[in-house]
Amino acid sequence: MTLPKHRITIKHKGLLAAVAGVGAAAIGIGVVATAGATESKEAKSPVRKVVVKTTFSPVSAAPKAEAVTYDTELVPASSRVQVKEELRRSGGTRIELRLRDLVPHRVYGAHVHTKPCGELPADSGPHYQNKLDPVQPSVDPDFANPRNEVWLDLTTNKDGSDRSIAIVDWRFREGGARSVVLHEMATSSHEGHAGTAGARLACVNVPFE
Repeated sequence: MTLPKHRITIKHKGLLAAVAGVGAAAIGIGVVATAGATESKEAKSPVRKVVVKTTFSPVSAAPKAEAVTYDTELVPASSRVQVKEELRRSGGTRIELRLRDLVPHRVYGAHVHTKPCGELPADSGPHYQNKLDPVQPSVDPDFANPRNEVWLDLTTNKDGSDRSIAIVDWRFREGGARSVVLHEMATSSHEGHAGTAGARLACVNVPFE
């Protein structure tokens, strides 16, 4: 009786070992799948950001200064500016403008421009447009509008501060957008004047992506 019992035990052990091996393999597969899922989740690229935070310098500091003012009464030297660009996973772009220590209770127009700031207000070039207007300067509301350009108009509070945000469903062409310009009045949207906002008061260089 001992020998048959012993043989049965060996068979059972072999069966148990095989089952255990299959179980271990299954567990191993489960671990690999879980690790793969975690890896895939972590592989999502983070939202890319560009942030410029600086103060306006007198125009004599151009072109080396990050930001310059052409009108120190409306945009005092040493007043502060911050521009943040976020490249959204959806393919769009979010741009935020913050101003501090400007003239209180005042409207300023603001747009993204194509060239860096220079000694002259016109050095920053025209507004950046996702679809280029074949007629320049662009004053056609079909092209000069906040969906095809980046408009960041704002109205300062009693401390001369405010923030504005623009969200568009496209991204800048490489090297196509290089600055944000402040203007003396709110941006017009009507035919023949669309996109205009008066004189250029100040400019901040931004290496938009």
